[in-house]
Amino acid sequence: MKALLTTLLCSVVSFAPLGAAIIEQPLEYKSGDVVCEGWQAYDDVVTGPRPGVLIVHQWTGISDHEKEAARKLAALGYNVLVADIYGKGVRPQPPAAGKEAGKYKADRALLRARANAGLEVLARDARTDAAKLAATGYCFGGTTVLELARSGATLRGVVSFHGGLDSPNPADGKNIKARVLALHGADDPFVPAKDVAAFEAEMKSAGVDYRLVKYPGAVHSFTHKAAGSDNAKGAAYNADADRDSWFQMEQFLKRVF
Repeated sequence: MKALLTTLLCSVVSFAPLGAAIIEQPLEYKSGDVVCEGWQAYDDVVTGPRPGVLIVHQWTGISDHEKEAARKLAALGYNVLVADIYGKGVRPQPPAAGKEAGKYKADRALLRARANAGLEVLARDARTDAAKLAATGYCFGGTTVLELARSGATLRGVVSFHGGLDSPNPADGKNIKARVLALHGADDPFVPAKDVAAFEAEMKSAGVDYRLVKYPGAVHSFTHKAAGSDNAKGAAYNADADRDSWFQMEQFLKRVF
């Protein structure tokens, strides 16, 4: 019994430097009639409300990559929720992941609704200062947080890591209340130059406070170690881009909060 209790505790709590106790746990909620299962992380040593950061997953759904990011952000003092766009138990792998992600990219209203559902859960959490919210996302998640901002969500900041930068309805840029940071692989074959240009045109036309950082030599998924190192595949890990993009996000969140 003692061994079992130890195992259960270790599955929920990991210890960060300086005595911080990072609590990690699944969090079930609903988007309409759909049951979603997000992943929450926070530092239990911090008292009182703190800024909240929503993370949106890449095309395979919530994975260890997003959980690690949540853990690191929690250690910085944020209340973090990894939103579940697909719904509980829906964690497709390639090639099925492409079809699942495509369903939401083709229905931006549905994508926005799922993202807003997660944001509402984060905002209502007692540990969150609801006046200080931001959203970040990876690949599919980067596309999603931009759509969340275009929906008019009350956010201080939005950060896209190697996300899609297409602008299907440029007029929606006027709804953006957040500052925007787009971290982009300059050689990403999945985000064509016309999409990058459309994104910048939308941001400028709407008067959005935005910044686009392009990493030379980086392709898609540059923060994912599991993506390998072969740029020829179009998706590959880039240690320099990974390290700098995280630093850029840290500084950005400090500024917006």
